[in-house]
Amino acid sequence: MSLIEILDNHTYQMVLFGTMTIGLVAGALGSFAYLRKQSLISDVISHAALPGALLAFLASVVVLGTDGRNMIGLIVGAVAIGTVAALFANGVTRVSKTQIDTAMAVSLTIFFGAGMLLMRIIGNGAFPGKGGIQDYLFGNASAITVADLTTSIAVGALALGLMVVFWKEFALRTFDPVHSTVLGFRATFIDTLMFTTIVIATVIGVKAVGLVLMVAFVVTPPAAARQWTRTLPGMVTLSGVFGALGSGIGAYLSIVLGRVPTGPLIVLTLFVIFLISLLASPRRSVITRLVARSRARTAVKRELILEGAAR
Repeated sequence: MSLIEILDNHTYQMVLFGTMTIGLVAGALGSFAYLRKQSLISDVISHAALPGALLAFLASVVVLGTDGRNMIGLIVGAVAIGTVAALFANGVTRVSKTQIDTAMAVSLTIFFGAGMLLMRIIGNGAFPGKGGIQDYLFGNASAITVADLTTSIAVGALALGLMVVFWKEFALRTFDPVHSTVLGFRATFIDTLMFTTIVIATVIGVKAVGLVLMVAFVVTPPAAARQWTRTLPGMVTLSGVFGALGSGIGAYLSIVLGRVPTGPLIVLTLFVIFLISLLASPRRSVITRLVARSRARTAVKRELILEGAAR
């Protein structure tokens, strides 16, 4: 199946453009989580997005009496609870001797446990519009609608816009948090804003690829981009490109191959990009380091031979 044929099919269009949007936003904003050595925060967020989306569903159906599957409502709920989970993990490390990895694991299990409880309640209850709610666990890219795509683009653009507006604050807080505080930047406010943008980047992809695999969209593109560039703007831009490219190729392959889940194939595609970056980048690749070490050994041997001959 050619790309032109795919673009003529409405469902395939939604899958392709939807996943590319997710990859672009998650890749760009994931750079800050990667540089802060909190890449797994996206895993915490994606698992916390489940109870957030389900609470929004229940509030919409029970309290407001509307369609619980409204994309904007689900994103708002998921972003709110996802931000709370991220701040909870970082807050635990500030008020105790608990390390960030332990705090993230605790936060993940608490919120995911609450999400599974809510899913069981919804599954056993007579709630209208509950069909397809399980897609948040494993994802279903073919279920992306025009409204979902439009919402993802709008919300993703908002997150990227916040990143651009608060670029200086994000960068300073990432690389030198102490200096950031000395200059008068409120750490709590900047952290909340930064994690909110990362939450948005994570949440918009949960429905398409599932909370289990969403972490790869946030972690892998920055890890690959870091091999090619030394500047923050370059890394953020290249990470977004890698995220969109890997998502587009993975979605295309899943359509061409047929009956192959989109999310896992995109994750594998992103891994290939990371592997190529790890092996072939001009400055940081494994091959480059091996060649440099080999040349250094040769130079040392040559100097030792010349010194021995001089004696």
